[in-house]
Amino acid sequence: MSLASVKAFLLSHAPDLQVVEVDTSTATVALAAAAHGVEPGRIAKTLSLRIGDEVILLVISGDARLDNQKFKATFRAKPSMLQFDDVEAATGHPVGGVTPLGLLQPLRVFCDESLRAYDDVLPAAGAMHAAVRLSPARLAELSGATWVDVTRRFEADTAGGAGATPAATA
Repeated sequence: MSLASVKAFLLSHAPDLQVVEVDTSTATVALAAAAHGVEPGRIAKTLSLRIGDEVILLVISGDARLDNQKFKATFRAKPSMLQFDDVEAATGHPVGGVTPLGLLQPLRVFCDESLRAYDDVLPAAGAMHAAVRLSPARLAELSGATWVDVTRRFEADTAGGAGATPAATA
């Protein structure tokens, strides 16, 4: 159903774009990057967050992490991730396939500045094996997103694991 809603959305709002389906899961940034033959930063991951009583979607580059201080300064609130079971109920998309396109209900969407480092990005398309390739500007336009700067790059962290410091990996 979710993949169908994204395809219907694209047919109606962006008929020039096509969903790319692959034989393997793209549920994580690493899997998606490998399946589509791109660097991890080009994978546009969509976070389902709660701010107070409101559910929002935040789309960030695959090589970025949420910066809690920047987020709190921008939204004046601390985010919390939606529970696994609540994601599909709020978005209409399963975890691993969440996209700001073809949503079950209107949600506020935000695109992070980290996406602008790339000419094109690949957000999921409603299923763990599907994506769509488009420019960050087009993604923001189609999803009605507001641009924010709430992440930090973590390329240096990946060598020694998440959050690793040079001292910890030496």
